[in-house]
Amino acid sequence: MSPINSINLPRIFSKLDKNGDDLVSLDELKGFLDTMGIIASQEELELLVGKTSLDSIDFFLFYDTITKANIKESNKHNHRENIFLENDLRKVFRVFDSNGDGLICCEELQRALSRLGLWDEQCGKDCKSMINVYDKNSDGMLDFEEFKDMMFAN
Repeated sequence: MSPINSINLPRIFSKLDKNGDDLVSLDELKGFLDTMGIIASQEELELLVGKTSLDSIDFFLFYDTITKANIKESNKHNHRENIFLENDLRKVFRVFDSNGDGLICCEELQRALSRLGLWDEQCGKDCKSMINVYDKNSDGMLDFEEFKDMMFAN
């Protein structure tokens, strides 16, 4: 189970919609991407989105488009493009690895999910099991390769 997947999109959308107008502005979207360690300028987002704000359907389509683009890029086996994708994923990994030790423990996963608005009591019960699914060496933590497997799981 990936911490960010389509099941969580309505909750992410409502957390991003800080002013409650049922729209996510580019500023709100940029803040979310910044939190994830993905740096995009306002101009880049305007070109990518083509609007100044997204309703929930547009937001879900944006997510779907970005997800499919990442899958296509990784499937091309183009070395240069895969390096960019891996660099972005390393930035996201560093958001989760708050102490910088190269591993994500349950507490770090909980803090990162909380910052993204994805943490609740049910998730807390699954935190260790979420890690255990991808923890190949059974140390109770995720290294970068295990994290990458988790992020690309369906």
